[in-house]
Amino acid sequence: MAAKKSKTKPKLKKNKGTNRKAQLLSTPVEHIDITKFDARPIIDAMGKMSFTSRDTSKAAEIVNQMIADKKATVILTLAGSTSAAGCMHVYRDMVKMGMVDAIVATGASIVDMDFFEALGFKHYQGSQFVDDKDLRDLYIDRIYDTYIDEEELQSCDHTIGEIADGLKPGPYSSRAFIHEMGRWLKKNAKKKGSLVETCYDHGVPIFCPAFTDSSAGFGLVVHQIRNPKAHITIDSIADFRELTEIKIKGGTTGLFMIGGGVPKNFVQDTVVCAEVMGKEVEMHKYTVQITVADSRDGACSSSTLKEANSWGKVDSACEQMVFAEATSVVPLIVSDVYHRGTHKGRKAKRFSDMFK
Repeated sequence: MAAKKSKTKPKLKKNKGTNRKAQLLSTPVEHIDITKFDARPIIDAMGKMSFTSRDTSKAAEIVNQMIADKKATVILTLAGSTSAAGCMHVYRDMVKMGMVDAIVATGASIVDMDFFEALGFKHYQGSQFVDDKDLRDLYIDRIYDTYIDEEELQSCDHTIGEIADGLKPGPYSSRAFIHEMGRWLKKNAKKKGSLVETCYDHGVPIFCPAFTDSSAGFGLVVHQIRNPKAHITIDSIADFRELTEIKIKGGTTGLFMIGGGVPKNFVQDTVVCAEVMGKEVEMHKYTVQITVADSRDGACSSSTLKEANSWGKVDSACEQMVFAEATSVVPLIVSDVYHRGTHKGRKAKRFSDMFK
């Protein structure tokens, strides 16, 4: 997630600052609609090329395979800022069209980006060639060339705290709390059809194993301060157990991973966790990762997929790394899947119903 700024608000010269801020926050990011263009011809053509083009075409082939496999459980992982950058509706539509059975994400992807826009706020096109001190004076946060109004983000913080205030005190998995966020949005959303609300409607659980590393964290701190003796907490161990239970029940699994980091490692570890629990499960059969991370430092945002095979997490027979900036290839891959229609006829698994 983008690093949050200090919560001490600078003093603005009201008229000059207000006008300048309005000018900078005047061009909203528009989320791409993968139904409006058919990427099949370009994906097919890229398959006859080399380098990242051929990798992308192979990735599309594997994503089609995992979605076409009626026995497979498809898990989408989200890290980075692609939702703020224009891919938000891609992920939502994957859920709506039955391509995805569970999601593992960063807290920022779910709260600072998706839930934030569901409250009626927007992300804005900006510039990376800017004086960040000026942005700070205007209370504008920057994610590369994308702007966020910090005042609106703090409103998101406080809304999370208010949702927590309305819940029975005790430990909640992030999945359980995000489910309550979806319930809240059913009545209060300013922008309908967010990822959180769509997952709530379709029984698709969302896990954020590092949930407090986001606007949720600030809101939950305020909630605990207001309710020192009777508050909720986020139980990441419950997250791990619940996601592993989905792996056990889901059987054959496919992973479509945008970025890496905690979501990627968390979902891959379910294979090992199931083994520790005494359950025999197969490695993740289909795996695709889109990343710009380097592998030479031993990380690659939690290892290459071939490396994960040595840990018993990923089957190396059907995996593809794509070293590309995700907003440039994810819409092509998902548009290809949509227009080939491989998602048609998939039965909704509604894993959220496991935890009622």
